[in-house]
Amino acid sequence: MNKILVIISFLILSNSVCGKWNRPSYSIGGTNTVGQVTGKAETKKDAAYWKKMAEGMSRALTTHFWGANFEGYSDRYYFNYGSDLSNMTTNHYWPQAHAMDVVVDAYLRTSNQYYLDFYPLWWVGAPKFNFSGKPEDRWWNVFVDDMDWIVLAQLRMFESTKKEAYINKAMQMYNDWIWPTWGPEDEAPWHGGITWKTDARKSKNACSNGPSAIIAARIYRMYDQVIDPGKKPKQAYLDEAIKIYSWLRDNLYDPSEGKVFDNMNASGNIGRAVYTYNQGTFIGAAHELYKITGKKQYLEDAVKAAEYVAEKMSNNEGVLANAKSGDGGLFNGIFFRYFVKLINETDLDLAIREKFHRYITNCATVMAEQGVNPETMLYGGDWHKAPVTGEAVSLTPQLSGCMLMEAMCVLKPLSENKKTKGSKNKQ
Repeated sequence: MNKILVIISFLILSNSVCGKWNRPSYSIGGTNTVGQVTGKAETKKDAAYWKKMAEGMSRALTTHFWGANFEGYSDRYYFNYGSDLSNMTTNHYWPQAHAMDVVVDAYLRTSNQYYLDFYPLWWVGAPKFNFSGKPEDRWWNVFVDDMDWIVLAQLRMFESTKKEAYINKAMQMYNDWIWPTWGPEDEAPWHGGITWKTDARKSKNACSNGPSAIIAARIYRMYDQVIDPGKKPKQAYLDEAIKIYSWLRDNLYDPSEGKVFDNMNASGNIGRAVYTYNQGTFIGAAHELYKITGKKQYLEDAVKAAEYVAEKMSNNEGVLANAKSGDGGLFNGIFFRYFVKLINETDLDLAIREKFHRYITNCATVMAEQGVNPETMLYGGDWHKAPVTGEAVSLTPQLSGCMLMEAMCVLKPLSENKKTKGSKNKQ
C-alpha cells in the first residue's frame, strides 16, 4: 500500500521522470523575480521564501534521485547516485543516510504524509542495496563512519515518529558494530578512538569519532523514551560520548584555531587535512554534550570550530569551496546541519549568534540566487553557477543544497531569547 501511495504521489508530481518543480515567484524589493542573481547576497528573504526553496529542492531530490520513481525500477527503494538514472552505482552507502535525513527534515517541516511514506520503503531498500552488508546484519558496513551516518538517520526517524523499531536498530548497531571499535585504550599509538574502517589497518578518523559521540549522546537523551532499552545503563552512553569526544579533542583538534584534523594513522601521524564535515560533527558533538552537561568548555569548542569554517574556509567569494560530486559533495551540507543547531543556541553571546546568523544566511542566499536551477530545483555543487536543465547532477551536492535550505527553515530569529555579550553562561 505504501508503495502504491508513493508511486501515485510521483505521478501527480510530474508527467515524466524529468518532471520540473515550478519555483514560485517572490516579491523582493517591489519587483517580482525568480531566483534573482545579484552577484552579492544582499536581498533579504522571509521564512516563506526558505520554505518554498526547501520544498522545491526536497521534492527535486525525491523526483530525480529516488530509484522507484523510474519506469522499470518499481522496487528500487534507494536514492540513485546521479539524477534521472545518470549514475546507478550502489557502491556508496553513506549518502543514503543523508538522503533520509533530508526526508526527515521535510517531514518535520510539513507533516506531509508524502514524506512519511518514504520511511518504510527506505528501511527496506537501504540494507538491501548496501554493498557490504553481513549475512547476519544487512545494515553492517565495512566503513564504521557509514554505519554512524545510518544510525544518526535511524535516530531521527525515531524522533519524528516514536516508532521504536528505528531506535532499537540504532542502539543495536551502535552497541554491536560501532562502540566495539573503540581503542583498546592501552594500544599505541591511539590509546582509544573509534576506528574508521574495519578491514584496513587501524586508522582513527574524525569522521568516525565525531558522529559516534553524537550518537552516544543522543541515545542518552532518548533513553527514557524507549520501552525496553536493554541491559546497558543510560549513564554508559553519556560516559562513552564524553570519552569519544575527549579523544577527538585531545588528538585531532587544534584549540588555538578551531581546526579538526582528519585522522591518526597506524604510525601515530596526524593527517592534517581539514574538511567541513569533520568541523560539523565536532560542533555537533560538543553542542550535544553542552546541552546535557552544561559545561561551558563544550560550547566554547563548538564556537571555535564554527568560526574557523566561517572565517578561514569561506574563500569562494564569501562561501565555502565548490563541491560537485563524490563524498566531498556532502561535506558542506553536513557542516550546515550541525552549525544551524549551534546558531540556535540561545546561551551564546548575541554578537556570536548575529555573526553566524549573517554567515549562514549569506551562504543560503548565494546558493538560492545563483546555484540552484529555478526549473528543476537541482544544485550541482557550484555556488555561483546553476546546472542547466537536463544536465546530470550528483546526489551528494543536491543533498548539501537540501540540507542548507532545510537549515534555513529551522534557523531561529535573533529576537528569540537573546543573550547579550557578557551574559551568564552555564558552567
